[in-house]
Amino acid sequence: MDLMRTKSVEQSIAETDEPGRRLKKTLGALDLMVFGVGVIIGAGIFVVTGTVARTNSGPAITLSFAIAGLACGLAALCYAEFASTVPVAGSAYTFSYATLGELVAWIIGWDLVLEFTIGAAALATSFSGYFQEVFAGTFLEVPTSMGSAADGVVDLPAVIIALLVTGALIVGIKFSSRLNQVVVAIKLLVIAAVIVFGVSHIDTDNYSPFIPKSQPAPEGGDGFLDNTLISTLLGVDPAVYGLAGVIAGASIVFFAFLGFDIVATTAEETRNPQRDIPRGILGSLAVVTLLYIAVSLVVTGMQPYTEIDENDAAPLASAFDAVGMEWMGRLISVGACIGLIVVVMILMLGQTRVAFAMARDGLLPTALARVHPRFGTPHVITAVTGVAVALIGGLVDLGTLVNLVSIGALFAFVLVSVGVVVLRRQRPDLERSFRTPAVYLVSVASVLLCVYLMLNLTGSTWVRFAVWMAIGLVVYFAYGRTHSRLALQQTDRHEGQGTGQETVSG
Repeated sequence: MDLMRTKSVEQSIAETDEPGRRLKKTLGALDLMVFGVGVIIGAGIFVVTGTVARTNSGPAITLSFAIAGLACGLAALCYAEFASTVPVAGSAYTFSYATLGELVAWIIGWDLVLEFTIGAAALATSFSGYFQEVFAGTFLEVPTSMGSAADGVVDLPAVIIALLVTGALIVGIKFSSRLNQVVVAIKLLVIAAVIVFGVSHIDTDNYSPFIPKSQPAPEGGDGFLDNTLISTLLGVDPAVYGLAGVIAGASIVFFAFLGFDIVATTAEETRNPQRDIPRGILGSLAVVTLLYIAVSLVVTGMQPYTEIDENDAAPLASAFDAVGMEWMGRLISVGACIGLIVVVMILMLGQTRVAFAMARDGLLPTALARVHPRFGTPHVITAVTGVAVALIGGLVDLGTLVNLVSIGALFAFVLVSVGVVVLRRQRPDLERSFRTPAVYLVSVASVLLCVYLMLNLTGSTWVRFAVWMAIGLVVYFAYGRTHSRLALQQTDRHEGQGTGQETVSG
């Protein structure tokens, strides 16, 4: 079996028209941009901004967001060219299959399962936390035993929101898009209120020093597992603040940018993917980066970074409480609660489209690739994903797994950045409605920056990531290697040659 066999771009596109596995084309550029903004703006802007400023970057959290945004921007340029050239569901998985081979495609597909499924479950639990904060003391108050997997029996709000979102995704992507547009409008209004009302309470003295002097990291780490991989490799003591703190902060706030790549997973459901996918990816990323920088300036200007409580679940709301604007803290909590609904929805959307593409290729059971005859959505894999997210979000404490989402996304970005150059060299004849400018420079810079950010994640994150990928390899060699459509086509050809007849497979 050829582990590096590739699936041609033409074959990938032709299979999108197979009866029973054809997705409806209903999305336009505005839908895609709103999808991108909707999934990126989530728990990150409401939580990560304050905690990373306190523990890593100080007021220079703005630079951390800029660095993370640059890494995403470089990768986004590569995604945009790929998605406009290969407008097929599956995102980085499909792109890798066309350039780097089946084994690499499986690895990236398995990696994306980690990013999207764990991310959706983690944000379902985040929704639960905000929901309980908003409705504490009302008839909707959740009992302790039903409010957390760590302190009780099950996280009921997380389970319920995952199942409701599953139903919305099965009904249709256009319905999901309309729901997303309403919720994104609410989130943007809340963020606008944060900026407008927060600016008047900024004390410029809080920006000095903008990059705090480097300090040794707090004691209590457990060697390799708790230290960043780069500090272990270089044999240096871990530090916070200073330039190293800003870079480490960028690795953490990177979590707040995750999701723009999900726009690429909807390419097969876009009316004009060659034009609209690049606009959706780059437009949503540009909007969110500017909003993140603005919010981080407001938060660190309102409150000294040393006074931000790193253990506070809602540091952004606490910043307004500190200046006597408790009502804004309440508004932020409500906005986060509503906003996280669509973040869960779009992460699950990304997972279902990647798994749908893998099942259509035979790397997962083909029954998962069935499309609903009425709604035109992959209802089987959507239902399976929804149940998985509900179980994980309801029964598992995901606090230690959140960084897995970041490392999974960075790994995907590295492969896409390499793949876009490989496809340029392999298939210069393909029509490319969007071409990555200075592709070799952008690709190399994207790979180097993403790898560097990965090295700034902890050793424990790397260990968990390695274990997950090892499980994926076992699944591939036990099932996918022999059941993939390319493997079956090779077998048919060999059998046909053995009998003196050439067998042609679609």
